[in-house]
Amino acid sequence: MSAQPVRLSVVVPVYMGRGFLSELYQRVKTSAESVFADFELILVNDASPDNAWPDILALCAADPRVKGIDLSRNFGQHYAITAGLERASGEWIVVMDCDLQDIPEEIPRLYNKACEGYDSVFAQRHDRHDGYSKRLQSWAFYSIFGYLTDTSLDHSVANFGIYHRKVVRAILSMGDRIRYFPTMSQWVGFRHAYLPVAHGERKMGTSSYSLIKLLRLATSTIIAFSDKPLKLFIYTGFTMSLLSLCIAVFYYSVYLMGHIRVQGYASLILSLWFIGGVLMCSLGIIGIYIGKTFDQVKGRPMFIIADTANLEPRS
Repeated sequence: MSAQPVRLSVVVPVYMGRGFLSELYQRVKTSAESVFADFELILVNDASPDNAWPDILALCAADPRVKGIDLSRNFGQHYAITAGLERASGEWIVVMDCDLQDIPEEIPRLYNKACEGYDSVFAQRHDRHDGYSKRLQSWAFYSIFGYLTDTSLDHSVANFGIYHRKVVRAILSMGDRIRYFPTMSQWVGFRHAYLPVAHGERKMGTSSYSLIKLLRLATSTIIAFSDKPLKLFIYTGFTMSLLSLCIAVFYYSVYLMGHIRVQGYASLILSLWFIGGVLMCSLGIIGIYIGKTFDQVKGRPMFIIADTANLEPRS
């Protein structure tokens, strides 16, 4: 934690966000100062390819309330958020993206909602300015994720929100090697509320989450939070066995009546290919779980910090 606690910390992972940093700082500063006299802005450079670290250092030099964390390589957005949360000292902590689609001017509204007796307030993005394909991907991700993890997730909720320190402590105590902040922040419980907020337009660039990255994120997160895929293959295997028994009885009856004179070569080959495919798929799922377990037991750090600014070194 930082040496001197503050009332509000704003944690922002930075990736392809160099063009937003100056405006982000000014808008966060104005919004935060309208709520608390003391605050800190923690910018976590996730090895941004646009070389954002020098700009973060410049902001840190101009204002000591800005803290910088430079990761040694690209670990991913949710690992960068974890790095920021570990060094945040605020009683209340806001997490938001760097592209200004999460609007800093909503921070006072989130805090006022929290003052009604909530430990977490999740921002619901209404009237989203994302493209249709991005919204469709988001809806599909949360729908499939919710089904496979037996949870109810709101696809309008992402990282943006305000969280009390005890909520953040609970999130940091989770030893999961696979980090997905929106799910973790809801999984820990506590008194929470949802607040509809405005959603800003992306002023430059495009989202760093391609379809392939979303699929990888979905696979890893589902496996980290649920064993339901394994159970589904058990149900599938049982159903196939029962169906095969019924078909066997049917064909045996037809054979006894003398209607079958030639063995069904095509049906035999198709059955073998189908069963083989199911077996390979189920073994692949099991292999993924074993691989993730291997990653967990290795105990490697979730991220490595190469440099910091305006933060005391940790022993």
